[in-house]
Amino acid sequence: MKKKLWLSLALAATMVVGAACGATGDKAGEGGSSSGGSGGAQGTGAGQEQKTYTISISQYLSHPSLDATRDGFLAALKDGGFVEGENLKIDENNAQDDSTNNLSIAQKIAGSKSDLVLAIATPSAQAVVQKVKDRPVLFAAVTDPVDAKIIGSMDKPGGNVTGAADTNPEATIRLMDFVAEHFPNVKKIGIIINKGEPNAVVMSKNAKEALAKHGIELVEAAITNSSEVKQAAESLVGRVDAFFITLDNRVVSAVDSIIQVANANDIPFFSSDRDTVEKGAFATVGFKYYDHGYQVGEMAVDILKNGANPGDMKVTVPEKLDLILNLKAAQEQGIEVTDEMKAGVQDQQNNIIE
Repeated sequence: MKKKLWLSLALAATMVVGAACGATGDKAGEGGSSSGGSGGAQGTGAGQEQKTYTISISQYLSHPSLDATRDGFLAALKDGGFVEGENLKIDENNAQDDSTNNLSIAQKIAGSKSDLVLAIATPSAQAVVQKVKDRPVLFAAVTDPVDAKIIGSMDKPGGNVTGAADTNPEATIRLMDFVAEHFPNVKKIGIIINKGEPNAVVMSKNAKEALAKHGIELVEAAITNSSEVKQAAESLVGRVDAFFITLDNRVVSAVDSIIQVANANDIPFFSSDRDTVEKGAFATVGFKYYDHGYQVGEMAVDILKNGANPGDMKVTVPEKLDLILNLKAAQEQGIEVTDEMKAGVQDQQNNIIE
């Protein structure tokens, strides 16, 4: 009896010790899952959970270029190991072209606990950088971030902000030179413009200076909201020989109405972005906004994974510019596309749209 009692007590003691060890192991695992650090996207070791990052996005409005920017950004994050639903949460916000909404979104993001912020378009970037000072901020689809007072320097922005500008002044100059060379009958170009957007003002100035060298006049038709775009385009009919628009968000969001007017009146229509050419403008010198967003996404990966300092990261601009032509739009607008025009397209397989 004594021997049996001794064996029972020994077995019970062994079970208690084993349970205590298991409890200690669980506590260690919990401690590992709560630890942060830049290696979160790659995991923190066996038995430990990955850190989940939250990125807040403030987008001023929806149109093809801005939407493609967002999609490219998210694709770069995924390729860098940050996958939505696994170790990434996206807090997506769209101001729908409303300045009050835009400010409210910036304030909301400032009060959140997101790890990084992306601002798409100049108004969103301006609002976000005013409110968010305690975490990395990236911008995209901004034409001149220095002029817009988003940063102080393109080479070394300083502080917590950097990103990618979506224009190279050379693109506007090359497009205006293309018009002057291949459209000798164009003496006046009409621009539909929202003067309240810094992007539009800067690019309009560049276009005006480039055209002046060729003796071509830039005629403005100003708008204050997207509902006025069609009327502005119609007001230029009979007064100008071609249409041109900048990376003007309010105008681009209503670009279908400009295409309709251009097609109905055989007016060549030139734009500042590829997406508008794909929709029905004739030509641009540009790039893919998806690639632009991807570039900013790579910056986000470097910040989150490697601890890169935004203030030390140079603001990038598009470098691989190419002439992009839409042959169907040319037919609609009464344009004869010559071999000389096509010869100006470097990547003819991708940038001559039929």
